[in-house]
Amino acid sequence: MTAHRLNRALKSVPKTVPIATIYGRLMRVNGLMLEAVGCQLGLGERCVIAGRDGQEIEAEVVGFDGPSLMLMPLNQTRGLMPGARVLPLANDQQVPIGQGLLGRVLDGSGVPIDGLGPLSHCQLVSTTTQVPNPLLRRPIEAQLDVGVRAINSMLPIGKGQRLGLFAGSGVGKSVLLGMMTRYTQASVVVVGLIGERGREVREFIEHALGEEGRRRAVVIAAPADTTPLMRLRAAKLCHQIACAFRDQGQDVLLLMDSLTRYAQAQREIGLSLGEPPATRGYPPSAFSTLPSLVELAGNSDNANGSLTALYTVLAEGDDQQDPVADSARAILDGHIVLSRKLAEKGHYPAIDINASASRVADLIRTPEQLQMGQTVRRLLGRYQEVKELLPLGGYQPGQDAELDKSVKCYPVFEQFLTQKQFDSVSLAESDQQLESLLEAVNSA
Repeated sequence: MTAHRLNRALKSVPKTVPIATIYGRLMRVNGLMLEAVGCQLGLGERCVIAGRDGQEIEAEVVGFDGPSLMLMPLNQTRGLMPGARVLPLANDQQVPIGQGLLGRVLDGSGVPIDGLGPLSHCQLVSTTTQVPNPLLRRPIEAQLDVGVRAINSMLPIGKGQRLGLFAGSGVGKSVLLGMMTRYTQASVVVVGLIGERGREVREFIEHALGEEGRRRAVVIAAPADTTPLMRLRAAKLCHQIACAFRDQGQDVLLLMDSLTRYAQAQREIGLSLGEPPATRGYPPSAFSTLPSLVELAGNSDNANGSLTALYTVLAEGDDQQDPVADSARAILDGHIVLSRKLAEKGHYPAIDINASASRVADLIRTPEQLQMGQTVRRLLGRYQEVKELLPLGGYQPGQDAELDKSVKCYPVFEQFLTQKQFDSVSLAESDQQLESLLEAVNSA
């Protein structure tokens, strides 16, 4: 009789009984850091904190202290109250990937912010992107045409190279990025605007990028007023989207502006967790995360796709020995330096050829092309030796033939290295004009 009643009771129970939900509690808010207890979460896992008036604030676990979890909010923390409920989220975070991303503007979470409606022709994939095995990476063998004469001829960029654009503020960095976005021979361009002023986001999209460049570009924007965690997410989202297109066999150009803002966001999180400041206020984690991000770019074992990355690095006060700049220079495959002195003279793009270098030039240029570039570089260097003496009349020609040639031909070099914003110079045209330039120099 007891067994019969038990079977009848079991049949009356719904087959899908909801599992009990375990909430934690918000115990403390200390600057950017939130402290919660009562829920089991690991590093990198997410949760939602209930705010006032039904508002929900997403946060991520960035550390722990005993039973207390250290959380970093994804958005602003207005409306949080003591004892607010903390609900763990499923850890299957996904990002949209597909051709429907082209021409769209997303935030750091992959949500469209351009007012064009939801994404279409996209599928959700896991956010876990693995760094390719270094022994399986396809080597850099071909040059990428970026449409900028000074770079194509003097600082060649290879398909799969990771390059740094080092510049202070107001020297034409965004203009050069816009030129490369429009003119680079790549199937997809992924642009990450990380930590920049909100005004610059729209200006870059409408003026620097333009309608033509936007059609094949994906823009991820996390302005300076967003939280440090959102800026970190936006930087990682740029690489995840770029890697996905690369693995589909397409040639991808990734432009991230800037790597310095990414390091500064990591600095804010590290200092909030109690890390000691090591170099100019940066904790060790700010430098250890840079290689893990940069190594996602580059070629993979796919025989067809490529991922070329260009990272802007802000030289604070035009100091090229800034700790972030110095660290980035060591982990990248080359660097392009923009000079304020050249920009003040109206020399655009303001690329300092002698201070810049491409570490893969020997792999993608012929010996004859390398020799031509080295000749121009040497003559530009000789001109730098005496340029301060020229206005003072302290230079006396006739004592050094090569120095005389560099002074006489410098206006020709300057004309060759400048280019208007909306002019495109292909790789073949760049090489032809470089050859014509050296013929004119040798006949001088």
